[in-house]
Amino acid sequence: MTHTRPLNPLSIALAGLVSLGVAMGIGRFAFTPLLPMMLAERSVDLTGASLLASANYLGYLLGAVACTFQPWIWRHFGWASAVNGPKLVRGGLIATVLLTLGMALHVPGAWVLLRFAAGVASAVVFLYTSGFCLEQLARRGVPAMGALIYVGPGLGIVASGLAATLLVQMHAPASMGWLTFGVLAALLMSAVWRVFDSRRGIAAPAAGHATAGPAAPSTDAGNGEMALLTVAYGLAGIGYIITATFLPVIARQALPGSHWLDLFWPLFGVGVMLGAIGASRLSPHGDLRLRLAACYLVQAVGVAASLVSPTLAGFAAGSLLLGLPFTAITFFAMQEVRRVRPLQATSFMGLLTAAYGLGPDRGAAAGRVAGGAQRQRGARVRRVVVDRRRPAAGRRVAVRRHRAPVSRARALSPGRATTPTRTATPASRRCRRRWSTAGCGATRRTPAPPARRRRVRPARCG
Repeated sequence: MTHTRPLNPLSIALAGLVSLGVAMGIGRFAFTPLLPMMLAERSVDLTGASLLASANYLGYLLGAVACTFQPWIWRHFGWASAVNGPKLVRGGLIATVLLTLGMALHVPGAWVLLRFAAGVASAVVFLYTSGFCLEQLARRGVPAMGALIYVGPGLGIVASGLAATLLVQMHAPASMGWLTFGVLAALLMSAVWRVFDSRRGIAAPAAGHATAGPAAPSTDAGNGEMALLTVAYGLAGIGYIITATFLPVIARQALPGSHWLDLFWPLFGVGVMLGAIGASRLSPHGDLRLRLAACYLVQAVGVAASLVSPTLAGFAAGSLLLGLPFTAITFFAMQEVRRVRPLQATSFMGLLTAAYGLGPDRGAAAGRVAGGAQRQRGARVRRVVVDRRRPAAGRRVAVRRHRAPVSRARALSPGRATTPTRTATPASRRCRRRWSTAGCGATRRTPAPPARRRRVRPARCG
């Protein structure tokens, strides 16, 4: 058995920070700041964007489920029960880099598969980085430093948001953004490559899982607590997803032309970083359930801020408040899992992550429905169609978007004539149809001349 120089806690925390920054900040959330660029280029519409987001969240969900049932799968195939966590982290980081670079290729048909695979890689990196780093830091007597690894997603969000803002100023295409993020992910991965090495003794031991922390609750009590914790963690995923994923798009629709639109997403990342740092400063002896409840309250206020006040101040406050509890919820929940289920911590972390992934799937589906409704509203007005089989008062009149519409009240007035009067002006080339009463400008309706009143003479008597 070979031993090398043990890593200090700060090295472990920084390695986890960078790993989650690549997997979450770039692998999952780099799509959000690039979405307005892709919409402007018409490489994807709102419905297609929701489909890409759904594919990524579905991959994240299935990856978490696979990690949850990993011990059962390993036993079923007769493999060793122990998992080389650092090796899986390395593989997930490599996959994240390659899949991010693949999005730079203009192959829209493959984008769904790429985003799905990126979600799976993000789940693997997130779970095994969290399980490995939290366990190693707890063994070194500094469990509170585990919150620092969750600064990584916020740092990745800030970096990707600022980079996207710079690319917008340079009028660069979205493919350049994906290429930039892929190169950045490769550089960050190389910085922590040597840390995630099983030969340095970082992997969790295969046997002898002696718990040095607080005593675990009984089995029945633990099952009840795990069920409630899973439901609560899943609700947190439902609460944040639409605002977090479509934040730049929502802000552009509410504040068109504002110079601060591209800074809301980096501000969200700053909130994520501050929340994780604040969680690391709290005492490890507090009640994690009360801390989770406080985080849920802050998240609800952040979501409601942009709805109640769709202004610059409302979006800024909402972005910051939504980011503050974002990874703090994850840190507190994972610590609670280690308290309730210390012997199967990684598997139950996967269970919670799977429940969390159900929320993004529902939210992205809602976004897809909203996008389809918006497209239907945009295509609702068509060319002029007049049904001559109906009387004038019951005719359906629709107008082209590029032609001046005739007033519906005037077109359907029962006192008007129903027979068109042809003028000397020929029909417009845009209007390839016959003359009609509710035309596109090539016809003109004149009121019928008033009927001549017949004078009735009274009959003479006698």
